[in-house]
Amino acid sequence: MYIRFDPPQEVAARPAHQDGLMTIALLLTLAGLAVLDSTSFGTLGIPVYLMLSLDRSRTARLFVYLATVTVFYFLVGVALMLGLSTAMDAFGDVLNSRAAFVVQLVLGVGLFALSWRFDPKWRAKRGLPERTFEPRVGGPRTMVLVGLTAGVLEVATMVPYLAAVGMMTTSALPVGQWAPLLAAYVLIMILPALLLMALRAATGRRLEPRLERLRAWLVKHSSSMLSWGLAIVGFLLARDAAARLFLS
Repeated sequence: MYIRFDPPQEVAARPAHQDGLMTIALLLTLAGLAVLDSTSFGTLGIPVYLMLSLDRSRTARLFVYLATVTVFYFLVGVALMLGLSTAMDAFGDVLNSRAAFVVQLVLGVGLFALSWRFDPKWRAKRGLPERTFEPRVGGPRTMVLVGLTAGVLEVATMVPYLAAVGMMTTSALPVGQWAPLLAAYVLIMILPALLLMALRAATGRRLEPRLERLRAWLVKHSSSMLSWGLAIVGFLLARDAAARLFLS
């Protein structure tokens, strides 16, 4: 089953793989990927922490955080969908130079090395106190900064999100189709947090003990999660740079 957006004469004039059609399978796959992304630390863990840390009269600040994350991921998706061809045309020679790959290699190795500083086992062997990541709670400006920080730290490791953008790109969807899809995708990403907020409002304080246990677990393991994130990004950057420097 297809949802067609092109005039019949245009569809007939192009090969089937260039139709730019949204299939039900594509929509279901994107929805599934969005649900996976909705369970990340930035879209669920931090909102739960903020939900319990903020006074009920200041719940609007959590909406500021969620709005920041939503807009951030939408704009990142738009940038990826449109491509960076203009930037590559202007700076392609610089970005593909040996010096640029050396900088990338150093950055990747540095991030990988930094990841060990947050690893609980590494710190325990050296008698160092365990680090935990607890988002700073403050006014609307602070919530925007927390949202941007969470987005920047997570976007490179959110494989479902990057896969979804890739699928929309390879499907050759026109902007009138992929823009609403991308908007719906990022809204699904924050939907569990919104549902928890609504459930908490409806049940009063009865839900808070479970949210507190979830918050404690997230805070306890936040250092390990950050360590893995930095290690993965660092490894991927270093591997790509090394391949270009020594194997090409």
